[in-house]
Amino acid sequence: MTRVVTIVLDSGGIGALPDFSDFADAPGANTLGNVARRVGGLHLPNFTRLGLGNLTEIDGVPSQQVPRARVARLRERSRGKDTITGHWEMMGITTEVPFPTYPQGFPKEVIDAFTRIAGKPPLGNKTASGTEIIAELGEEHIKTGRPILYTSADSVFQVATHEGVVPLETLYTWCEQARAMLVPPNNVNRVIARPFAGTAGAFVRTPNRRDYAIEPPPSALDALAAKGIPVHAVGKICDIYCGHGVATSVRVADNREAMERTFELLERVEHGFLFVNLNDFDSKYGHRRDIRGYARALGELDALLPRLEALLKPADRVIFTADHGCDPTAPGSDHTREFVPFIDLSAAPGAELGTIEGMELVGTTVTKAFEG
Repeated sequence: MTRVVTIVLDSGGIGALPDFSDFADAPGANTLGNVARRVGGLHLPNFTRLGLGNLTEIDGVPSQQVPRARVARLRERSRGKDTITGHWEMMGITTEVPFPTYPQGFPKEVIDAFTRIAGKPPLGNKTASGTEIIAELGEEHIKTGRPILYTSADSVFQVATHEGVVPLETLYTWCEQARAMLVPPNNVNRVIARPFAGTAGAFVRTPNRRDYAIEPPPSALDALAAKGIPVHAVGKICDIYCGHGVATSVRVADNREAMERTFELLERVEHGFLFVNLNDFDSKYGHRRDIRGYARALGELDALLPRLEALLKPADRVIFTADHGCDPTAPGSDHTREFVPFIDLSAAPGAELGTIEGMELVGTTVTKAFEG
């Protein structure tokens, strides 16, 4: 009976890809390395032991002569630097044609169609940080009931509403209808419901976010399901793949809850694939350019690794990886196009695997583990 756990440190990049300039990045992105440098070093004894420091220079995380895990740097093939392209590529889907982005806001035909859905024209319609735009437009939204619409450098259509003004189910319905409305050439890869709460000057996003992704082609998750191998999703994984191949799913409020749900699964599930997303690194710290928050979250995750390892059986394996970068030291608030780590912990001896083309190594490693 085999169990494989893949834990995605959402945005945990380890150095700029050679084509970074094609994606409007400033030079020098390295999410984990730059965080460590700016805080005077990280204390990650467990990730150090596994071999994280062998993948890029991280102050306080030295390389190991013999890492405990098999470690590599993965170079993304897909044309993007976002959640969907990264996660899809992990499971064998390469995105060769970029999804549309809207640096000048959405065109009139999209706004008109969404106005018909919501019954009122949206506020915003521009690229923005999610926390900044609710601070800017939240009060007007409360007065008028008009939804806040914004995007980013990624292919996203984000709708923010106050939970006391627009009921959650109404927001979700609007986003579901927007997902159906956004067809080529406006087939953004995600529609995101972004509810918030609070009062002017103190608005906060709530944990009730929902992602409505474009339907994916067949992936490794479908192949696992076809073989009777259950896939257990933790966090936003189920949304990313539109539920394809997923047997069970649980939503979480933060990284800590995601890890707690993972521990619970390991205590009761005898066989299957546990696919976990730790979104705080991206949404709370990367996009908000919170360097110290990012460093603190890394330390909190590292402290949980002994508990994770204690729950593993001899045939189990754990893979740590990332879907893209979001360097909190970089200009702006967008993702950064970076190499991502591959840290494969199993009964096999550790080794350095170098740089590997394609993030699909994650999916192929998972699949092969169930063939033994």
